[in-house]
Amino acid sequence: MREVDLRRIDLNLLVALEALLDEKNVTRAASRLGMSQPAASRALGRLRALFSDALLVDGPGGYVLSARAEEVRPVLRGILAGVREMVAANAFDPATATGGIRLLMPDLQAAVLAPHLLARLGREAPSLDLDIVAPGTDAVEALEQGIADAMVALVDEAPAGIRRRGLYDEKLVTLMRAEHPALARKLTLERFLALEHIVVSVTGVGPAPVDEVLARIGRTRRVKLRVQNFFAAVEIAARSDLVMTLPSSLARAAANMKRFVSLPPPLDLGSFTMSLVWHARQQDAPRHIWLRRAIVAAAADMSSAIDVGN
Repeated sequence: MREVDLRRIDLNLLVALEALLDEKNVTRAASRLGMSQPAASRALGRLRALFSDALLVDGPGGYVLSARAEEVRPVLRGILAGVREMVAANAFDPATATGGIRLLMPDLQAAVLAPHLLARLGREAPSLDLDIVAPGTDAVEALEQGIADAMVALVDEAPAGIRRRGLYDEKLVTLMRAEHPALARKLTLERFLALEHIVVSVTGVGPAPVDEVLARIGRTRRVKLRVQNFFAAVEIAARSDLVMTLPSSLARAAANMKRFVSLPPPLDLGSFTMSLVWHARQQDAPRHIWLRRAIVAAAADMSSAIDVGN
């Protein structure tokens, strides 16, 4: 085995390598690293010389990882995660902290929670930036690999290595435009099922919670439209007779626009708990302890604002 003199290696290159392998794009890696595109290209050149390998090779639509890069990637993540934890063991001062926080959060929850979290960051950590991304099928992997700091989502069971705590409870309510003809009479189950509905679905497939409850009693409704975005659904509902059944916090926010009325649905849909989820590796990191407290406090601020608005 060739002995490597670490004194001759700029270890900052390993940080650049992580970004390049994650992004598979020099321009995006440069933006993530806060450097120019030419500087990122030079870093890639130095890394290729260091590893005697291309690392990123041309593929369909852009770069793909070389075999050597695929081999290096998990080792690199483990090393850098250990270094980050070692450094993070020092005292964390949010008032002077810089950099970014990446949260996985569905559009529906981001719409009501993010404003309160941003307000808290503005007071406590004005130089920290927030990046919110919708959770995908690789959400747990993103937490494990440190690509995301935490996640706010509906999570009933957490796999090994993942920590979870309840954040706030939600009920479902039905929302319709303020001039909707259905408001002239009580919203019975039969009238509810006769309406045309909007479902907000990130994936665009699978039954919504309302449809699962209806199926258990042998009933169905007409889902006229599925969209991935809450704000698109709001605009469509405001200009049509389509109705939505959605979390109460969002319905209240929309009802405050004076264009909507929210009603209890004519069937028992129960309630659900939104959770804050993170990797056990972050459990005792001072930066992450502060972040979790900030998210919990933001959720409390959100709930208080909703109570005041009632």
